[in-house]
Amino acid sequence: MENYTSLIRLRISAHDAHYAGGLVDGARMLHLFGDVATELLIRSDGDEGLFVAYDEVQFLAPVHAGDYIEASGRIVAMGKTSRKMVFEARKVIVPAGMAGQPSAADVLAEPLVVCKASGTCVVPLHCQRMARPPVRC
Repeated sequence: MENYTSLIRLRISAHDAHYAGGLVDGARMLHLFGDVATELLIRSDGDEGLFVAYDEVQFLAPVHAGDYIEASGRIVAMGKTSRKMVFEARKVIVPAGMAGQPSAADVLAEPLVVCKASGTCVVPLHCQRMARPPVRC
């Protein structure tokens, strides 16, 4: 099996904040994992496929508006149509919280893992394009 991996990094906006203190709903990390999974399936099969289920999700630290999150994933097992994946989201930059300088931010010396998950995606056989010519799905 090839080493299929994906990494995205983005800033969490004020629009993403759902709770007091600019706290972000954990579902935002799952949304990022869905985007990572989509890229992984395109790289492995040439098709976006379908996310079937999460096996496990762990929310390990809070995420706030202004944080930069790096979400990564990799395919760890491939069946005939299924793709088992693992994901991790890490906080890499945080607002500095300096009075008089609201735009100040700090790069964390060590990324902080905020969420981990594993799940399964499926690419129907007739949609898999990497081993044979494309077929309309």
